[in-house]
Amino acid sequence: MGPRERRVREREEIRGKILDAARDLFVAEGYDAVTMRRIADKIEYSPTAIYFHFRDKDALLKELCEHDFLSLAQQFIAMRDISDPIEKLKATGKAYLQFGIDYPNHYRLMFMTPHPPITEHELEKDNPEEDAYAFLKAIVAQAIAARRFKPEYKDVDLVAQIVWSGVHGVISLQIAKQNDDWVDWRPLDDRAEVMIDVLVDGLAR
Repeated sequence: MGPRERRVREREEIRGKILDAARDLFVAEGYDAVTMRRIADKIEYSPTAIYFHFRDKDALLKELCEHDFLSLAQQFIAMRDISDPIEKLKATGKAYLQFGIDYPNHYRLMFMTPHPPITEHELEKDNPEEDAYAFLKAIVAQAIAARRFKPEYKDVDLVAQIVWSGVHGVISLQIAKQNDDWVDWRPLDDRAEVMIDVLVDGLAR
């Protein structure tokens, strides 16, 4: 590896450290409370080094969201080959839940931490390969077109949001309350499977 390649790799490693530290702090302390200096302190860099990579906190949040939402969308690639929309919807729900289990801090920042909306980003809205919500809507639209849902369930966005809300409830409770012994929690796999079956089978003809 030459000097140029080494510098590029080192720069990417530092950038990754900054992103990971920012994600952790945004989740733990809230977006508004975190400063660029606070992020620099966490990884023992100077604020100047942080500003070399990101012009401000909004730019840092933008890159985090683009990276994490694209990672979620890519979890669904394997679902594209499932022809039955009902089975595809169930498999997508399970993949979504697994993403939350594998990357709890990513999930917290994406769906459980208030922060300013990202108004301009590089992800293509309504492209199922980059937009996880678009992927979900496409499955729902396929099921409606194939008459697999009860006739009253014909609003694609409404059905997609109901399914999303149900699965989100399972994963957010798991993340927030997994160490809470007040409730005699049933195994996550059981809760997830029953929730997905109840939602999808309740919609199906």
